[in-house]
Formats: sequence, structure tokens, C-alpha cells
Amino acid sequence: MTELPFTASDVALVCEGGGARNSFTAATVHEFMVRGVSFGWIGGVSAGASHTMNFLGHDAERTRESFVEFTASPASGGIGSFIRGDGYFDAKYIYETSGLPGNDLPYDFDAFLNDPTPFRIEATNALTGESVRWGREDITDLESLLKRVRASSTLPVIMNTPEVDGVPYVDGALSGSGGIPVDAAEADGFGKFLVLCTRPRDYVRPEVKYPAVIRRMLGKYPAVAEAVLARPALYNATKQRLLELEKQGRALLFFPDEMRISNTERNLDKLKASYYDGLVQTDRQWNRIMEFLGA
Repeated sequence: MTELPFTASDVALVCEGGGARNSFTAATVHEFMVRGVSFGWIGGVSAGASHTMNFLGHDAERTRESFVEFTASPASGGIGSFIRGDGYFDAKYIYETSGLPGNDLPYDFDAFLNDPTPFRIEATNALTGESVRWGREDITDLESLLKRVRASSTLPVIMNTPEVDGVPYVDGALSGSGGIPVDAAEADGFGKFLVLCTRPRDYVRPEVKYPAVIRRMLGKYPAVAEAVLARPALYNATKQRLLELEKQGRALLFFPDEMRISNTERNLDKLKASYYDGLVQTDRQWNRIMEFLGA
């Protein structure tokens, strides 16, 4: 095994979203942290934004807990939360309240400030359907970071829509790259990518079956409805781009050999099993990963 710590300064770590499926890639992020591996850039969308935030906060246990026990906790949501008007997933609690000092999943903002690694998280402007990217220059305090991670992760309908600087935002996977922000890393000057995916290699995103229903459900935000309908094409185009980069030797794509849960899974045993699957696969592919990183 490579002598650590090790910094792959020319490699961007790109984290796909996927809700509870990110319990699988949380294991990989955890292993990078405990084994002392860092990168020249990190970015993520939706649940991948949580990976980004946790990685820069240097709290490996928070990285795991965020997608296992915390996701399964009744406080994170459920039917009761939806009926109360807090969303099926209580996004304000999950992404904002819990991360404050003295709360259920406190975030080490000082560690974040002390890590100079460039990063990007993406969200979708709910009024225009356009993608927005935020980086270190946009973060003024802990609350501004937590709010943006929440915005990037907000699924329409089942989560309440937050505002950042007076503008409503929803899940970043609905625009831009369709959920895997390799283009953001390229825009920041990187040409080599380690991509943590939450769908198997052969996955192709299907077209939306009932467009009229989507437009009706999202009548308040018609641009979001159109983004939902356009997302399959965005996602599949990004997937093809990634496969081309892989052929060129510029990307290592970490696809789950098997994904056994959905993005809304809240069963603790299933989340633990998903994390364990990710841990086993990470360990099995570790030497290949480190070789790609140049260690």
C-alpha cells in the first residue's frame, strides 16, 4: 500500500448524487479520509454535495453517519413529516439545523476553512431551470455552506424549496451535467477525474413516462418541470462523456457492481448493507484507484 498521506493534486474527485444510494459511495469517501488521500479539487451534486462538504470537514465518522444512521432516523422525515408540511425528507433539519453546533450532526466549519481545496456544488434555479455553481468564494459562514448544500439536494415535491439570496433552488441534478459534475471540474481547469457513481455501469436513465403529471405537480415552478423532463438526456450525455474520458485514460469511473437500494431508502439495515457493499468494493479496487491517482 502507498505511503500516506498522499495528495493527487492533478485529479478532481467528482461525486454523483443519488440520495440514500450515496451510502455506497460514502464508504469510499470515508476510506479516502482515514487513509489520508486528498485531491486537487472536489465537487458534487445533491447527495454528492454532502460528500463534498463532509470531505472538506475532515470528519470521517460524519461522512458515514450522514448516509446510514442519520438517514434512517425518524427525525429526518417520513410520512408524519410530510403531513406536517416539512416534506417527506425534512431538508431544513437534515441539511441546516442538524449541522449547527450542539445539534445532531455538528459540522466542523473551522476544518473546512483550513482546507484550501477548491470545490464546487451545483443547484438548479427553480425560476429559470438554469444550473448554478457555488464555490469557496460564496461561503461566508457555516449557515451559507449548509444552505447551499441543502439547495443542491432538494428534491421537488417531497422536500420544501429553500431560498439562497432570495432565489428558490432545487436539486442540482436537474440541470447542468444531469447529476455528475465533471464539466464543473473541467471548467476549473482539471483534466483527470475520479468519479464516484451511484448507478451501475450499464444504467441508462429512461425518459419520463408521464410528462403531463410532472407539469401539473410542479405547476408553481414550470421551469423545474421542464428540467425534470430534460434530465434523462442530460444524464445520458454526461455518462457517454465519462465513458469517453475513461477510454482516453483521463477518468477512473467507480461504478457500484451492485446497487441494492433506491434514493429514498430509510431502512437502517439496508443502508448499513449498502455502506458495507461500498466498503468491500473500495477495498477490492484500492490498488487500481491509487495507481490511477499516481501514488
